[in-house]
Amino acid sequence: MEARKKLDLLALSSVPLVMTLGNSMLIPVLPQISKKLGISAFQVSLIITVYSIVAIILIPIAGYLSDRIGRKAVMVPCLIIAGLGGAVSGWASWKMDDPYILILLGRVLQGIGSAGAAPVVMPLIGDMFDDDEQISAGLGLTETANTAGKVLSPIIGAVLATFIWFLPFWFIPFFSLISVLLVFFLVKVPKQEESEKQSFKEFASCVKDIFKRDGKWLFAIFAVGCTIMFVLFGILFFLSDMLEKQYEINGVKKGLVLAIPLLALSIGSYVSGKKIGQDRHLMKSVIIVGMCLVTFSFIALRVQHSLIFLISFLVLTGVGIGITLPSLDALITEGIEKEERGTITSIYSSMRFIGVAAGPPVFSYLMSVSEHLVYYISAGTSVVAVMVVMLFIKPDKDFEKDPNQLPKLA
Repeated sequence: MEARKKLDLLALSSVPLVMTLGNSMLIPVLPQISKKLGISAFQVSLIITVYSIVAIILIPIAGYLSDRIGRKAVMVPCLIIAGLGGAVSGWASWKMDDPYILILLGRVLQGIGSAGAAPVVMPLIGDMFDDDEQISAGLGLTETANTAGKVLSPIIGAVLATFIWFLPFWFIPFFSLISVLLVFFLVKVPKQEESEKQSFKEFASCVKDIFKRDGKWLFAIFAVGCTIMFVLFGILFFLSDMLEKQYEINGVKKGLVLAIPLLALSIGSYVSGKKIGQDRHLMKSVIIVGMCLVTFSFIALRVQHSLIFLISFLVLTGVGIGITLPSLDALITEGIEKEERGTITSIYSSMRFIGVAAGPPVFSYLMSVSEHLVYYISAGTSVVAVMVVMLFIKPDKDFEKDPNQLPKLA
């Protein structure tokens, strides 16, 4: 990979971090926010959920716009909006006696910004490289940066909150500004020929044809991506609450404990992105193995869930999710032509956000009924994901024979 494009990838890797920090950094602070504002566990979970719901709605629109007016033209303004959202939440927490509603408004702005920034990274990497192996490596790098952000963000959030509880909100505009500068000055977007651009009617017809032809494997990937984020953010919410209430682990210590399974996720993502190359059969196998690891870990936790077992098997969960994500990214990015890549990958990102939005409130309800339900639901949804992959993702062994043929996975 040439040095110039390594700088592009470095800058692009900062973009998913804005999205990651926007959620993961607040996970260890949610119980503290709940106490400070005098709100319920469900209400505090909405601080994560409203951000994600807005992103779910707007991500496909951002993907379409990135295909039409350019990736960078969408990404940079949206990073600025994400930073403004963090500033609104931070200012409300600092200056108002009852800031909850304005915090949610700030989170809505963050969701708008993230919707137009992070999901555009995947199709842009697909545009930058012609070789599938380089695309896989590039996606693996950004997914690793994303997961590395998940490792660091609970620690950063916990450290900042030890000084002032709302300081994590103010970190968002600071990091968004860094990302804006990196993207603006370092990322060089490949030029598209005017002939490649289509009218909306032609584009909609083309996307319809894609789903008609490749709908089975696309919807399978959407479902698995949604499941992974549902389990990940649900279990992080559950672990954060349990560490504080059951084991009395607070502050920076809690951030460090939360970072352990996320570190495993990051390492798994990095190794997987390096190894999968352009072998779609290997990608499918990796996804199945990863989701089986997640299933096994929650079955084991249902049997024994002391603190040591909890952390150990959540590390296994992290590995399973980590090795799965780059394969999902690569399958969907390499399997769609450049003209529609932004929209299709954005729909995929939107489905992942559905999981992010649903995880905390659903797990909050499950925790109020029975701790065991958390393990049952996590294992059950992971089993369903394995079955979906086995039944609906069927790599075509012959597509590589014709280099001009669109890669088909089913």
